[in-house]
Amino acid sequence: MKTSGILLSALVAATLLGSAAHAQQTQAPKSLRMDVPVEATSKADSFRVPRDREPYARDFVQQPPLVPHSVQGYPITMNFNKCMDCHSWGRAKESGATKVSLTHFKDREGKEMSNISPRRYFCLQCHVPQTDARPLVQNTFKPVDTLRTGGQ
Repeated sequence: MKTSGILLSALVAATLLGSAAHAQQTQAPKSLRMDVPVEATSKADSFRVPRDREPYARDFVQQPPLVPHSVQGYPITMNFNKCMDCHSWGRAKESGATKVSLTHFKDREGKEMSNISPRRYFCLQCHVPQTDARPLVQNTFKPVDTLRTGGQ
């Protein structure tokens, strides 16, 4: 009798916890835009990445360049990196693409390597496609003037 009481209590507790977790999961996620639900932003903010355009100027020192074309469907795996079809040192001239920076050929100790460093191999960790998408939140960021004007 004592065992069945413990089992019944455990079953009731598990049911209550499960229903509370389910109720929490069924609530809609909150949007970064606060007053606009996520479902509304997903359609309203869908954008199309333009094909091959001039790169945007950088807004701050050490900013990774933005990608001026779509990268949808570009495979980057441990054995293959689609970006290197155009951006490798051997292919950049014929493709008209920007060469991979020399900084990408150094390991974390600064030793130069003959191939891209593994920590720089997954391009889309730093380089993102440029787009005119609306910002998720308001900000007051101002680009560095000398980068925009080319001055000192």
